[in-house]
Amino acid sequence: MASLRGPWLVAAITSVCSMGFMLFGYDQGVMSGVVISSYWLDTMGNPSELVIGTITALYDVGAVVGAVLAAFTAEPLGRKRTLLLGALLVAVGGLLMSASLTRTQFMAARVIVGIGIGYTTSVTPVYQSEISAHEQRGWQVCCQLTTMLLGLLLAYCLNYAFYFHPGAAQWRFPLAFQCVFAIYILALAPFLPDTPRWLLRHDETPDRGLSVLARLRGKSEDDHAVQREMTEILNVISLESKEQGTWGDLFRSNGVSANKRFYLAVGIQFMQQMSGINIITYFAPTLYKTTLGMSQETALLLGCFTQLWYVMASFVTWYTIDRIGRRKLFISMALAMSVVFVGEALATAAGTPAGAVAAVVCLFLFEACFTWGWMACVWIYPPEILPLRIRAKGSALAAAADFVGNWIVVEITPIGIAKMGWQFFLVWAMFNLVNAVVVWLVYPETGGLVLEAVDHVFTEDIEGHMLQGSGFERLQWARVRVAAQAVKESKARMRDPSILDESERGLLEDAEESSDDEGRLL
Repeated sequence: MASLRGPWLVAAITSVCSMGFMLFGYDQGVMSGVVISSYWLDTMGNPSELVIGTITALYDVGAVVGAVLAAFTAEPLGRKRTLLLGALLVAVGGLLMSASLTRTQFMAARVIVGIGIGYTTSVTPVYQSEISAHEQRGWQVCCQLTTMLLGLLLAYCLNYAFYFHPGAAQWRFPLAFQCVFAIYILALAPFLPDTPRWLLRHDETPDRGLSVLARLRGKSEDDHAVQREMTEILNVISLESKEQGTWGDLFRSNGVSANKRFYLAVGIQFMQQMSGINIITYFAPTLYKTTLGMSQETALLLGCFTQLWYVMASFVTWYTIDRIGRRKLFISMALAMSVVFVGEALATAAGTPAGAVAAVVCLFLFEACFTWGWMACVWIYPPEILPLRIRAKGSALAAAADFVGNWIVVEITPIGIAKMGWQFFLVWAMFNLVNAVVVWLVYPETGGLVLEAVDHVFTEDIEGHMLQGSGFERLQWARVRVAAQAVKESKARMRDPSILDESERGLLEDAEESSDDEGRLL
């Protein structure tokens, strides 16, 4: 691997990071077929709906623990070794799950896998962002989340394929297969470098960090662009060493509303799970079989098509996420998901063949709305909204909040479907409506702003914005209007380079040059 340079080295690291997200997606989907397998149910002692929800949700409990631990260990261990640790835990837990003979053994293994996933999902976005050129980070986040959906699709397809294999292999093989992704990481990652940022921070000399940076950019170490990027990294490291963020800084303003921004980051990731996406991700075959009365075979096959559509729809976000902005996508898609859940409830309540078809269509529509508004945007928003001092810690705890919400949804879904039937969907319709209102009231736009401009949104005097707007707009947090104005001005400057100052014009020229280089590579 030492001979890899430029796009080939970036591609190798990206493939490892993508495997981390594929593990995430595969683990989310694989239990959907396992929990309706009669062979698994017999081995587990035919657990009740509540116990099934608990067994499934233990993965999320482990993921919360893993995400929190990653906040402590990612810096001393480095990005690469943290990823390796997560992959090792997933491999061990996956093997134990597939070989389980008792419910207790299965539950313990499920927690181990969850801890591993908590590590990998916390560190892979950091690893990817720190080796990527700045103009490529946004779409690469969408790319990794599409990879996650491919893992989800593969889990559903394997569940369907092994439905035709009578015996314990029907559930043991799909659970064991996740080890393939973990082994890929364990085999390849040791030969890849850690990020230049981590190396420059922790090595006594900048030599190794500079060497890796030059390899990533495919240029010599004395190249002007490489030297400039290294200087920028060292300047940031110097600033961080002077103002090292503490855990207490998460809950203090520090003049930049750090505490409020931390609450926004945690809130948006928790709200993602309150959309109800994992009712479908984990339990689509259960919905098809129990609620709509389909056979197990038909439920598994339709689950495969549901996830295939999920993957296809995710490509739209690659185009829209930067052009439309995070805030508009959050609000519009939350409202759309609320309407879709109402439709799902009505179609399920009808209890007719036409109603069953409409219910399936609603599930497909829901997944499209979610991936367009609440998938990639949610993972991008915390690093964008958080100030530098608490960005790493705040992002890790925001990811933990996502898994807490995930655990709640997975825990209550089986019993909710069993006890409430079609009315269960109305609960989630209301949650999505609340999500839309909360985002409209207090969540500023971050798309189109450099991170320093986001800081300015929270330090600018808001007196002139307090009385802006009319009617209901005055209910919004003033920072929302400050951000809207900042985004408007930023877009105006990009459309008319003549109004850029010298430093901004230089950044724009560098971005255009990088885009041209990427186009030639493609």
